[in-house]
Amino acid sequence: MTRRLPFPRRAHSLIALVLMVISPMTAKGQPNPCDQAAQIAASEFGVPLPVLRAIALAETGRNIGGQHQPWPWAVNQGGAGRWFESRAAALAHAQAAVEGGVSNIDIGCFQLNHRWHGSAFATLDQMFDPLANARHAARFLAQLHGESGDWMVAAGHYHSRTPQLSEAYRTRLATLITGPIAAPTEPPRIASPYPLLIPGAPGAAGSLVPGGQAGVALLRAPVGRLIGG
Repeated sequence: MTRRLPFPRRAHSLIALVLMVISPMTAKGQPNPCDQAAQIAASEFGVPLPVLRAIALAETGRNIGGQHQPWPWAVNQGGAGRWFESRAAALAHAQAAVEGGVSNIDIGCFQLNHRWHGSAFATLDQMFDPLANARHAARFLAQLHGESGDWMVAAGHYHSRTPQLSEAYRTRLATLITGPIAAPTEPPRIASPYPLLIPGAPGAAGSLVPGGQAGVALLRAPVGRLIGG
């Protein structure tokens, strides 16, 4: 079921216009789509924008036009991170992997794992959509915050339920966060579109990938040239 937006269409048009002015630009002079999506999703779900944006940077950040910015057409398959030049190229790669039986693949601005989060999207292409990707990430982060009441703990669990991996991820995020991490309002109570696995249970997942395999998405792979076309 499609979630009804809390703002009228005119309000979203105004938000989009404002974000075009304040969002970092890509190498081609366009507003960064991950940043735009993060600002909208953070507002909708009551999560701190600095934390949400830091997650995007940790997951898919790369040098764009001399600035460290997140990248929407990113795919991490089995720990091998790749930045594609276009949505079509990233989708083709991910589609081939999924059709070949691969489910442990991270997708989009916030590197949502297809195995654990794919069922929340109508299509694989929708999973790459920056705003749909950001909304799901923000929704999940709000759920995790409800468990601990601490945004940084929630951010660590966003990556992994394995304590040492969660701590390492929080340390990484601390270097990327700028601004206060307290949300302006408490996040709404949101029903989970999928079951949350219990930490420590056999086969328990981190929020993105199985705990034993979790790592900082894309950061383990060397930054190379854009792939695809």
